[in-house]
Amino acid sequence: MSNGVLIIAEQQDGVFRKVTFEALSEGKRIAGEMGGGLKALVLGSNIGEMAPELAKYGADAILAADAPALANYVTDLYANVAARVIEAHQPAVVLMGATAQGRDLAARLAARLNAAIAMDCIALKVDSGDLVATRPMYGGKVLAEVGLSGAPRIAVIRPNAMDITASAGAGAVEPVDATAEESRLSVVEKHLETGKTELTEADVVVSGGRGMGGADYSIVEELADALGGAVGASRSAVDEGWRPHADQVGQTGKVVSPSLYVACGISGAIQHFAGMSSSRVIVAVNKDPDAPIFTKADYGIVGDLFEVVPEITKAVKTVKG
Repeated sequence: MSNGVLIIAEQQDGVFRKVTFEALSEGKRIAGEMGGGLKALVLGSNIGEMAPELAKYGADAILAADAPALANYVTDLYANVAARVIEAHQPAVVLMGATAQGRDLAARLAARLNAAIAMDCIALKVDSGDLVATRPMYGGKVLAEVGLSGAPRIAVIRPNAMDITASAGAGAVEPVDATAEESRLSVVEKHLETGKTELTEADVVVSGGRGMGGADYSIVEELADALGGAVGASRSAVDEGWRPHADQVGQTGKVVSPSLYVACGISGAIQHFAGMSSSRVIVAVNKDPDAPIFTKADYGIVGDLFEVVPEITKAVKTVKG
């Protein structure tokens, strides 16, 4: 008998990550198919005011683990509390976002609970009562359907891969034991970039590669700003020191799933494609007509990016008025 679905919400400084609402929407659908309710677990400090927001997306119950020790994400502290909640509520399925925090926490919980886990899921379905996850493998070359058995089953979903659907739930807030015990880890310092769209959650990503020729990304930044998106970079551009590692898209960087991905001066190595293969529309600008990126792009422009990209920006601004 299913005990429903549990979402582990992710918040930062009192604001929920977008992927949390995606997980809730998907969790509501799965709970309906499997039978059972939808619960959300929120961990943090002074989260009482924000917790009820999760009811807008279908949460029947919101489990609030509120303690000063949980103000910042620390792997073992969060894992201790989350594992205890999962053991107490016995959900059939646990969902969370494939963010840096989500991947870290999910792996720890899977090991702690001896649970089946599927990372970086772009689709989920219920087949004869079992959970089946679709996830990219081998650098995005194939999409594999992975069946998860046992309980709980943990699925970590890729941001922007699933739709957000408002669906009012009862949303009763229930305090849970937030005793985090002791940790060998501590947060020494935290640096946050403000006023910048988070790359993994952006609906539009404009990336520059080796073809940029240097650290001046102004034309890429201007196009991203016109489209309301974020700026990314290939590994070669990051290795050259032109962009910070936080902007790297690819197998050893961030995985993005925007509605629109614009690749400027990026050849299209398989390692880069692994980080953006699930983008809904891919546009490539490269002066090399044989660049591998064109085999993956929905639209390709052969030309000098320093001539093409400003024209695209101008056209976007004209359309937007």
